[in-house]
Amino acid sequence: MPPLALAPLRHRPYATVFSAALVSNIGSWMQTVALGVVVTQATHNPLWTGLVAAAGFVPSGLLAPIGGALADRHNRKHWLLVTTLAEAVVALVLTLLYASGAATPLLAVLLSFAGGVAGAMGFPAYQALLPDLVPEEDLLSAVSLSSAQYNLGRVIGPALAGLLLVAAGPAWCFGVNAISFFAVVAALLSVSIPPPLRSAARGLIAELGEGIAVMRREVAVKTAFASIAVLGLLVAPFIALIPAMAIEGLGHHGHAGDVATSTLVTAQGIGAVIGALSVAGLAKRFGRARMIRRAALVASASLIAYGAANNTWTAALATALVGASYMAMLSGLMTVVQLRAPNALRARVVGLFMFALGTSYPIGALIQGALGAHFGVRRVTAIAAAIALLVVAIATTLWPKIVASLADPNVEAPAGGELAP
Repeated sequence: MPPLALAPLRHRPYATVFSAALVSNIGSWMQTVALGVVVTQATHNPLWTGLVAAAGFVPSGLLAPIGGALADRHNRKHWLLVTTLAEAVVALVLTLLYASGAATPLLAVLLSFAGGVAGAMGFPAYQALLPDLVPEEDLLSAVSLSSAQYNLGRVIGPALAGLLLVAAGPAWCFGVNAISFFAVVAALLSVSIPPPLRSAARGLIAELGEGIAVMRREVAVKTAFASIAVLGLLVAPFIALIPAMAIEGLGHHGHAGDVATSTLVTAQGIGAVIGALSVAGLAKRFGRARMIRRAALVASASLIAYGAANNTWTAALATALVGASYMAMLSGLMTVVQLRAPNALRARVVGLFMFALGTSYPIGALIQGALGAHFGVRRVTAIAAAIALLVVAIATTLWPKIVASLADPNVEAPAGGELAP
């Protein structure tokens, strides 16, 4: 019997998709870091750094619910193949633009948005496939392990991006990303996934309404949505602003800025991998609701330390802790949504969850980027984290029963609303 965190890898379909997604995410993080660096160095303005990151994430808020509805209506595997190929085309266009010297910050933002559109349309289908790849008892580990591979890509991708940016330029980062998407295509073609049970089509708006109805009647799902919206606005923007923190906040420029950005992103990724691999064991020991609550508190507190750091290595240690706690919280909330949504509606509910994150995160990145340009990115990051810490503390004190709804549906909370250890 493998360790709890690695149990999903016993199942060949999951292991195949997991491996391919890791390859693709390495490429995607190479592109993300390279775009952040070239735009920041071209503009020397944290607002542009936040803008290029937000452009890639805004579609998650606008289009993920539609992508979820379409994934529930069509064969999820086929839908994911189409959106993956679209992401490869965007990466290829970026490669050609930077190889020819025709790229501009505005084009980078527009193509980041185009890639975000393709990703937003496909991500709900990917998440909705997970319960079809593993049995229910391995689902939390599967969600957490998928988060771990995403963040392992965040560890490896930035390191490779830093090397390629110095040795060959950004076009190589984008070209590697374009090729990496074909690992996902090959994996999906090699696994057999049953199509979801679907009711008769009622029109896109009506189908989205069914997903909203699940969110409104399920207290746990509603709580997960509210939690990710608040933390997406206040905590998550630190990810988008890492290049600004490294270059403007810590004062590294030129190749030193490339190295500092890669160091911070890699440290955050290492922490996120550790957090994702630990979440199943922590949830089993403390209960999922308590684990999510504590992870949110730790993420907010450690982000204050990150904003206060005055050198790269102190900031790297702090961001590793932020990465671990933030990923534990996110994996826990995503699992709540997966377990409480009916199979036929799962992609729609996941899409709506991504709407909550995908709107709050880019808005937070733009606001914090704009404020950071005037007041300093370090100060703005620390203040936003302090507000998040206060919000979490108030919510868990005043509404413990609502927080306790995030527990496993088969575990009953005591009368006081607090989960037993």
